[in-house]
Amino acid sequence: MASPGSLWLLAAALLPWSCQARALGNLDPPAPLPLVIWHGMGDSCCNPFSMGAIKKMVEEKIPGIYVLSLEIGKNIKEDMENSFFLNVNSQVRTVCQILANDPKLQQGYNAMGFSQGGQFLRAVVQRCPSPPMISLITFGAQHQGIFGFPRCPGESSHICDFIRKTLNTAAYSKVVQEGLVQAEYWHDPINEDVYRKHSIFLADINQERSVNESYKKNLMALKKFVMVKFLNDSIVDPVSSEWFGFYRSGQGKETIPLQETTLYTEDRLGLKEMDKAGKLVFLATEGDHLQLSNKWFYAHIIPFLE
Repeated sequence: MASPGSLWLLAAALLPWSCQARALGNLDPPAPLPLVIWHGMGDSCCNPFSMGAIKKMVEEKIPGIYVLSLEIGKNIKEDMENSFFLNVNSQVRTVCQILANDPKLQQGYNAMGFSQGGQFLRAVVQRCPSPPMISLITFGAQHQGIFGFPRCPGESSHICDFIRKTLNTAAYSKVVQEGLVQAEYWHDPINEDVYRKHSIFLADINQERSVNESYKKNLMALKKFVMVKFLNDSIVDPVSSEWFGFYRSGQGKETIPLQETTLYTEDRLGLKEMDKAGKLVFLATEGDHLQLSNKWFYAHIIPFLE
């Protein structure tokens, strides 16, 4: 039988451990990572039928989460207008400043970009690593750009080809590049040299002219890069751009997947290494551009935010 003295020593030894265990048991669970949202063309931060609804869905499923839906401008009207007419590089700088000044984001955040907001948030992670973006989810983003007009019938229509050639003639002029958002991610596969030389946004973030090692390093720091493609998309041309695919260089009919692009084979942006590490996630859903069901969103997207 143990002596009273030895029992006292055992109790003294166990007391700090038991107190620590009780303290740990009373700790609140860690707060969920904040979420930053960037809307698409013609939308705004707070539309109750689009970004407002998405924000509400996330908040209902993840209690206590801080959600910042980006507003570019002084009000909703400016926010919507800026999605057409404010230089993208200027928008990205503004967002980087907003994020840097938000005390709730300093330990890191996840991000969701809708349509063009997807490639804009990718520019944020590549150019502004502080505060750190943890995971990026894009919905119908045009990561390799577009070479078609919204809801245009596509290759079956000669009108589409005419629109493409007409837009391409003006898209790379200095005034259009600096004043029309959609021209800044217009990607002409027939005139790749012109695109590389004059695109002031997409060609830069896609490392088309030279390799910026900080862009590559910053993107590769993501935990997950999730790309959602809409299988019946009538807005994005080509739809493969939503998964970083595009038209084969020199023509505008045959598309190739990301894995066959020079961007991937030369690993100019780190996507090949990220793919091998399991950091790239390719999701697809039925429906037109940005048409998501609540059920699909809850099942496939919420797990990346929890």
